Amino acid sequence: MAIEVRIPTILRSYTGGAKVVEGAGDTLADLLTDLDSRHAGLRGRLVTEAGPLHRFVNVYVNDEDVRFLGALDAKLSDGDTVTILPAVAGGALGFAAMAAISGYGSVHRTSAAR
Repeated sequence: MAIEVRIPTILRSYTGGAKVVEGAGDTLADLLTDLDSRHAGLRGRLVTEAGPLHRFVNVYVNDEDVRFLGALDAKLSDGDTVTILPAVAGGALGFAAMAAISGYGSVHRTSAAR
């Protein structure tokens, strides 16, 4: 089963710069596990340690939000397209979300901010 997965720019370091990768799985959870076996660390940027998707990550299966398809239990079929998008937010929350999804653990001050 081949499923096309569209990767946002901020996560392409996990896919060797690839914008699109292929994966397999009967559910979104299975797909993310498969992707993580090929692109180590990717799943950890999308799923919390407790299990659900991070709230600042939007995932779509064939342009439908997985929150309405069963989240990680969303069923997948051969030929589906999964799109991963970081949530868009402004201000400090947006910066914190982008830092979390990209894996940066701390915020560094610039000389302009001092």
